[in-house]
Amino acid sequence: MQSYRQRFPLPPAGAAGFDYLIVGAGFAGSVMAERLASQAGQRVLVVDRRPHAGGNAWDHYNADGLLVHPYGPHIFHTNSAEVFAYLSQFTRWRPYQHRVLASVDGQLLPMPINLDTINRLYGLQLSSEEVEAFFQQRAEAVPAVRTSEDVVVSRIGRELYNKFFRGYTRKQWDLDPSELDASVTARVPVRCNRDGRYFTDTYQAMPLHGYAALFDRLLAHPNIRLMLNTDYRDIVHCVPWRHMIYTGPIDTFFDQCFGALPYRSLRFEHQTLPLPPGREHLQPCATLNYPNDYAYTRVTEFKHLTGQLHPATAVVYEYPQAQGDPYYPVPRPENTALYRRYEAEAAQLKDVTFIGRLATYKYYNMDQVVAQALSQFKQLQRPGTP
Repeated sequence: MQSYRQRFPLPPAGAAGFDYLIVGAGFAGSVMAERLASQAGQRVLVVDRRPHAGGNAWDHYNADGLLVHPYGPHIFHTNSAEVFAYLSQFTRWRPYQHRVLASVDGQLLPMPINLDTINRLYGLQLSSEEVEAFFQQRAEAVPAVRTSEDVVVSRIGRELYNKFFRGYTRKQWDLDPSELDASVTARVPVRCNRDGRYFTDTYQAMPLHGYAALFDRLLAHPNIRLMLNTDYRDIVHCVPWRHMIYTGPIDTFFDQCFGALPYRSLRFEHQTLPLPPGREHLQPCATLNYPNDYAYTRVTEFKHLTGQLHPATAVVYEYPQAQGDPYYPVPRPENTALYRRYEAEAAQLKDVTFIGRLATYKYYNMDQVVAQALSQFKQLQRPGTP
């Protein structure tokens, strides 16, 4: 493997250029660019291969005038007052609490599983205390919780696992939950109350004018230059820069010298549909999960998210697949071990910083990426840091 500086040589001494080259204009790259430009007075070049900033969170108005998320629904939620206050500099918010129903046994039932889910599924009238006993009676003893299957069956038993989790997980990952790290299903809670919100974070809202407008303001500083439709490898030799912030796939950066890191991708099928007279929505909530039926995993109706008034509605069907843009790192021990090899190589590079989902091979929520970028900016400002 060529050394890093053989591939990306330093510019000539005294050459004009940029203090920072940022690869990727998603949340990680855009927040870093904004902080470096506005707080440190740095000259920043942001490069993205797509025709827009915002990464997978980017939204736009489709041909029918409906605001949609081309890369699937992005729901903002966080418990971090710092993250929410930071982003609030660049957008006003529309309060929104996400709700999901799962199609199980001919019913649309609250997901995550809660008291109403159990009572409606089984025709019961349990209390919160009684439903906890219901779960305990069905839970299976698991000596050590290691896999996604272990997480669920040890909490609520195999029948509910099969109804709500196993099929969805198999479609999403093309693996049985018994083959996946516990973190996959540990993200989804089980509740003994009637709380039907998908998230319980302190701050839950959507950018009032959309994510694209938020990113436009993040990148509006005069010290920032944005180059779209550009692969950084095409310009890295001819544009002088001092330090690189890399947010793309870490294995791609190193030419997959140790092998490719596995990802799951998604295919999206967007539709604009008419609405029955007097109806503003087609679905009873934003997202319907289909754990056991169809090839898609879920259907999301965007007007629930955006609050937009329109005579029609827009929905998106999500089909997991192996090929395509990388969305989800596959959480298995052998993949973590492979990532660690790339991480060790990255640690040797003093003039490159790796942040974000793809660069650190972790499934972060948007707020976690923002928090990581804010923290990394502070580290870069320490004395002696390039």
